[in-house]
Amino acid sequence: MKKLLCVVLIGAALYGCSRDKAADTSGRITISGAWALYPMVVKWAEVYQKKYPDVIIDISAGGAGKGMADALSGAIDLGMVSREVKKAEIEKGAWWISVVKDAVVPMINEKNPFAAEFRKRGLAKNEFSQIWISGKIKNWNSLVKSDTITAIHVFTRSDACGAAETWAKYVGGAQEDLKGVGVYGDPGLADAVRNDPLGIGFNNVNFAYDAKTKKPVRGIIPLPLDINGNGAIDPDESVYDDRDTLMKAIAEDKYPSPPARDLHLVSRGVPEKKHVVKFLLWVLDEGQKYVPDAGYICLPPDRIKKQTEELSKKIR
Repeated sequence: MKKLLCVVLIGAALYGCSRDKAADTSGRITISGAWALYPMVVKWAEVYQKKYPDVIIDISAGGAGKGMADALSGAIDLGMVSREVKKAEIEKGAWWISVVKDAVVPMINEKNPFAAEFRKRGLAKNEFSQIWISGKIKNWNSLVKSDTITAIHVFTRSDACGAAETWAKYVGGAQEDLKGVGVYGDPGLADAVRNDPLGIGFNNVNFAYDAKTKKPVRGIIPLPLDINGNGAIDPDESVYDDRDTLMKAIAEDKYPSPPARDLHLVSRGVPEKKHVVKFLLWVLDEGQKYVPDAGYICLPPDRIKKQTEELSKKIR
């Protein structure tokens, strides 16, 4: 399979001479928020700090809700947010740039007694809704033929997060409508399903797939979306064997949005610190070449270009 490539916009002409100013490349940048964006930002920080050793970047995950709250309170420079920015947050001063795209995927334990059947038939949106929203579907044998009544153990997120809000939007509700045992964070939810043969949950792509092998994390398997609702996973819906195949499907809009969505870096107003603006410009330019290997999708070049042009005005 051909590797997905980002179009990197060369922003040198936009920064001008200011790119060499020491004030632009020294200082501390504090970032917190969405687990979904955490691996990508960690990679960016590693590369950026090697290039500009006078910049220190502190990153912590804790959910999109924490990222937004920390950004709006001024406790951090940038919040990682993996959902739409709400009107109320904009009214409080939220400013953001979109940096990459990824998705939320449902998952079950690989030892689920009906795993083979689900690989073939997946689940339709209304079936997911009856598991997480209405609670009408409580047993696995309600979905596949079986003489044994086997309960579905439903898991959701306990923290305010973009993954849960995005998944809820797909199945027809809000995060607070999702039923199930609440578990903190992407790693915790993945562990909950991996340790329960009857469990079902959802994760951001980079916590459902192994970063090295690009195969599903051992112990869990993605539960395919029966997008057209015909009771079978058609060839163009079978996109879960490895991370690259799923990423390609997201990039080509074969995987629906939601649960695919854009990820953002948010601050309270346009950042005033020049070294923060410089980092954001780098993310939109050179930083984009690290996106595919990190398991994310690049945004359209025209969108990146527009954001770069608007942000570059801050350091002229």
